[in-house]
Amino acid sequence: MKILVLNAGSSSQKSAFYDLAERQSDQPLQPLWEAKIDWTHREGMAEIDVKTSRGKTHREELSARDRESAIAAMFNTLTSGETQVLEDLSEIEAVGHRVVHGGQEYRESVVITPEVKAAIARLSTFAPAHNPANLEGIAAIEHRLGTVVPQVAVFDTAFHAQLPLPSAVYPIPYKWFEQGIRKYGFHGISHEYCANRAAHLLNRALTELKLITCHLGNGCSLAAIQNGRSIDTTMGFTPLDGLMMGSRSGSIDPGILIHLMREEQYSVDDLDHLLNKNSGLKGVSGLSSDMRQIQAAIANENSSEAALAFEIYIHRLQAGIGAMMATLRGIDTLVFTAGVGENNAEVRSRTCEAFRFLGLKIDAEINENHPINQDIATPDSTVRVLVIHTEEDWAIAQETQRICTV
Repeated sequence: MKILVLNAGSSSQKSAFYDLAERQSDQPLQPLWEAKIDWTHREGMAEIDVKTSRGKTHREELSARDRESAIAAMFNTLTSGETQVLEDLSEIEAVGHRVVHGGQEYRESVVITPEVKAAIARLSTFAPAHNPANLEGIAAIEHRLGTVVPQVAVFDTAFHAQLPLPSAVYPIPYKWFEQGIRKYGFHGISHEYCANRAAHLLNRALTELKLITCHLGNGCSLAAIQNGRSIDTTMGFTPLDGLMMGSRSGSIDPGILIHLMREEQYSVDDLDHLLNKNSGLKGVSGLSSDMRQIQAAIANENSSEAALAFEIYIHRLQAGIGAMMATLRGIDTLVFTAGVGENNAEVRSRTCEAFRFLGLKIDAEINENHPINQDIATPDSTVRVLVIHTEEDWAIAQETQRICTV
């Protein structure tokens, strides 16, 4: 089956094309074509990067104001230019979408219908940086391919759907939980993939492991995984909760919001923008939501706020991991994944420093040498520490095939 995958994040739009008929082993299949639009690397610009399995590449920049044109330009590289892998888009047999919030209605992947689109739109209130982008991708496919080609929604919340009640229920009136106000958790596709990949890399049964997976990108979350199931996670009712992120605050005292509304006359929209778009690394540093730019400013010693932002990020990450350890009653394996987790050696080393008292030790040389799908712990470490390249797109492609062939 020829499957196109769209993975819309808060700061990027990724896409990949797979021909699953080419799979010959249990290893993840590499896409024939993959593309990414980055709206954060250069202010005011959308950077499009495309590459194929044959080594062909394409790069261009467009104004960040016109998202639709950027997505159209990305799709055009599938059927034209050096990166062409299809004669015509009609060859695509199914399209899989990462959809961030499925609410209580959708606890597993489904074929997208008008009713599903309406639910995704309704849940945009709880994932304002993501669900609208997911709908944008669905509409773009309908515009290009019509409604005959099946589209599948693979929900980020599904992996956390069976959280134990002490993890899922907030300490507020219980009737709110009955109305759907609960912890949903996100990045579930990545957390589940990395848990399975970790078991494979360690040659152990997933049911034997107590795992903490650290998905650290522009959005950040942790998951505590036992017996292959998520039993706790840091994101909650929305993707705003939990760790400090690129431009999102993560957990803060709700009294701050009451204060800002009462004393500073902040509106709901003001708070939404502040907490989702102008907090986290960007808010503290005053520079950027991009960890690369934060660390560049620190290296140049020209921003004490950037240095503080980095220290807060590490402090909150360490505290979150500690909380997940308590939920698991221990830990076998710590996993770093996503853009920062996979590529930032300093974040990994600084994070792991806090757990040396447990006997967790990493090999500094391996950590610095761009490890991918590799154990960076020393042989005598009491905890295995893995850097795993999360392959959400491959997981979505597999799930799309499963749904379309049931």
